[in-house]
Amino acid sequence: MSCEEFAIRLRGVGKRYNIYNTPIDRLKQSIIGRVASWFGKHVPVYYREFWALRDLDLDICRGETVGIIGRNGSGKSTLLQLICGTLTPTTGTIETHGRITALLELGSGFNPEFTGRENVFLNAAILGLSRDEIEARFESIVAFADIGEFIEQPVKFYSSGMTVRLAFAVQAMVDPDILIVDEALAVGDEIFQRKCFRRLEELKQRGTTILFVSHSGQQIIQVCDRALLLEQGQRIFFSNPTSTVKAYHQIIFAPVQKLPSIVNELKIKDRESSNQALETKTFAADVNILSPEIISKNDFFDSNLISNIAQILPENGARIETIRILNSSGGEVNNLLFGHEYFIEVISVFFADVRDVRFTVHIHTLNGLNIFVFGYPSLVGYLKEICKNQYYRLTCKIRVTLIPNIYFISAEIWSNDRVLHQVRDFVVFRVLERPEKNTDGLVDLAIEKITLETTS
Repeated sequence: MSCEEFAIRLRGVGKRYNIYNTPIDRLKQSIIGRVASWFGKHVPVYYREFWALRDLDLDICRGETVGIIGRNGSGKSTLLQLICGTLTPTTGTIETHGRITALLELGSGFNPEFTGRENVFLNAAILGLSRDEIEARFESIVAFADIGEFIEQPVKFYSSGMTVRLAFAVQAMVDPDILIVDEALAVGDEIFQRKCFRRLEELKQRGTTILFVSHSGQQIIQVCDRALLLEQGQRIFFSNPTSTVKAYHQIIFAPVQKLPSIVNELKIKDRESSNQALETKTFAADVNILSPEIISKNDFFDSNLISNIAQILPENGARIETIRILNSSGGEVNNLLFGHEYFIEVISVFFADVRDVRFTVHIHTLNGLNIFVFGYPSLVGYLKEICKNQYYRLTCKIRVTLIPNIYFISAEIWSNDRVLHQVRDFVVFRVLERPEKNTDGLVDLAIEKITLETTS
């Protein structure tokens, strides 16, 4: 990769921890191990090694926004702490250029006995600002945090939301060269989150290098220029956000027995794409994780895309047997094309004669946001009577207007206000990329006409 300037460069970086079963083992390692080394004897080992990161190479350009995504325990937070300098690598080298500010934990660096005002001056001074510079920016920091009179109260009385608001305000308002954010934007209400992302956009325009950890694929796609996928402390895939999020979804939804082969395939693709030189500020073209021909032309069923987080609640007179998505030919699919029509099929069985029955089906995002709910016979009506030992097939025809992403389907059977059966996250499906689009967001409202006219 070619850049005018690198902001961050890692070569062979690894972080190892020694895990002891008991405190006594730690003491033995300290004393016996030291004595053995003094006399040139073999040093016994009373611990097992755990590598939080291993053999990581990474180049990040100045002014680039890079997302870091991966499952819990994949090494994301460890990587950020190594780059910040709060951890020392066991192996390898880390090179950074410019002032780094980081929001790694709620209120990290805050003194709980100090007021908000005192912590602002303390943390800004640590970041290298003079007192005059801090005073000049203080009102902007307070306005951004929006915690009112609490700015004069000790931080120990703050809620977690108030703490992170003030912490983010300090870090983001000092105009850093490199800003590192670790899941902090998940805290706070929607208005504050929007303010945070707007501030990130401003920093991007000023040329700030941003590292952004999130479990939200949609946030990664919207905010970042490239994205890094980590798995078990290793670099698996580093490409444009859309491709990396696809790879992430492959890993988290893969059957356990197929995971090693999928990870190996992604590593091969990553090595191939890393060998291609890139122009400054121009990042990798989409590296399709699945067949390009399939993605661009056809819906299909991906056996690796299964919901391993499905919840099936206890039955109370009925059971939802299965939920499927069918295309116009009647084939089961879970990779859908934008603008195409599909059928959601729900098959259920009842164990008793039941009155006043309603079926409901939900489509929602990875973070649980309901974006579509339909009921039969309606969301307020009921079927008068359902027969015992009878199977029922509910079919709903839909047209896909969702943007490319991962979605889930849940369903319930109700009798008045009593739930007969409920399945959550039962089916997972992907809406595929389309070559051309003129909208963004959660859904495409199917714009039929756009005009541009000159006016006086």
